[in-house]
Amino acid sequence: MTRLTLTKTQLRSGVWEGELTGAGATEPKLTASHLGEVIEGLQVSHDAAHDVWRVTVPIPARLISDGVQTFVICDDQDNVLDSFTLISGQALAEDMRAEIALLRSELDMLKQSFRRHCNDG
Repeated sequence: MTRLTLTKTQLRSGVWEGELTGAGATEPKLTASHLGEVIEGLQVSHDAAHDVWRVTVPIPARLISDGVQTFVICDDQDNVLDSFTLISGQALAEDMRAEIALLRSELDMLKQSFRRHCNDG
């Protein structure tokens, strides 16, 4: 059997879209899930001109919330073909700001050390 490859093309208006190759002319059986719960509405349509299957997964509004939300797309053998993550929320933004501040301070320290090294040499 040919290996299936799913590649994201875009995420727009709450719908994840991708292209599946390697399935041939047989419609693939795919599922999308979030925390083990199957997401309804996944659709596949064949684009014979490009020999790909177009895959769309609508993201239910009830699953969009603060924190990190990961969605997984699998074939009928439960092989993970792709996944995507939504990140949001105030607490997360504060964590990211703290990480950026730490990186900036480390970069400043490296710049000072490098300048000292260049001046001493």
